[in-house]
Amino acid sequence: MTEHGAHVAGSLPILAVLGCAIGYLCLARRARRRNSARGWSRWRTAGFVAGLALLGAALAPPVASFAHADFRGHMVQHLIVGMYAPLALVLGAPVTLVLRALPAGGGRRLTAVLHSRPARVVAHPVVALLLSTGSLVVLYFTPLYNAATASAAGHWLLHAHFLLSGCLFVYVIAGPDPAPGRPGVRARLVYLGCAVAVHAVVAQLMYGGFWVDVHAPVAEVQGGAEIMYYGGDIAELLLAAALVATWRPAPRTGAGRGPAVTRYARRSW
Repeated sequence: MTEHGAHVAGSLPILAVLGCAIGYLCLARRARRRNSARGWSRWRTAGFVAGLALLGAALAPPVASFAHADFRGHMVQHLIVGMYAPLALVLGAPVTLVLRALPAGGGRRLTAVLHSRPARVVAHPVVALLLSTGSLVVLYFTPLYNAATASAAGHWLLHAHFLLSGCLFVYVIAGPDPAPGRPGVRARLVYLGCAVAVHAVVAQLMYGGFWVDVHAPVAEVQGGAEIMYYGGDIAELLLAAALVATWRPAPRTGAGRGPAVTRYARRSW
């Protein structure tokens, strides 16, 4: 690839991020105009824009250059693209924003898609856990990582997987957007605990050099494992905080019936 071609290819992610930001802001403006009383949360907007900023920073120099040259840089990029940026993006409630901005017919069609059987299967916590966290075992303990990073197309497919699976897991665990069939808070805490455990085990095995298949110097692999261990813990604590923040006690249905049952209070669309 020529120097000009490399420059153009490196600019595409930034242009895509800017396009997403402009689209979100236009939808937020439209939602406010359609219903000025409800408006649209500036905190949601700030969260989504912050997620896009994190994503842009991870896909541009110096982080991208570091990731291509050093496994520790890859792990920094992995955490940003697959954990930190998805958390901010999903907390921006983009699906709810689209539902608010769409006309009634479009909103009904999107709602039907969200309630469809394929959507329920994809949004099941087990599926989200396997795609986001279980895939780490396949990536780092088989030749897949070395094959994927051997080409530019493989790199971008890896980024897409990290981003989409990360957004799916955050959406299932603590997303403010509507999710039919989402389990209760206690069940989601269990799934989150499983993700924490898998991350910890993968990082420890990687640090010890057990079964890991990454073509990089030992010091880089151990440094990457440490970044995964501690950086992943912080991201998962933030996700747990977002989950707990959505927990609301259900009102009592009558006196003398014992303590109220806690549940997840869905916000209106």
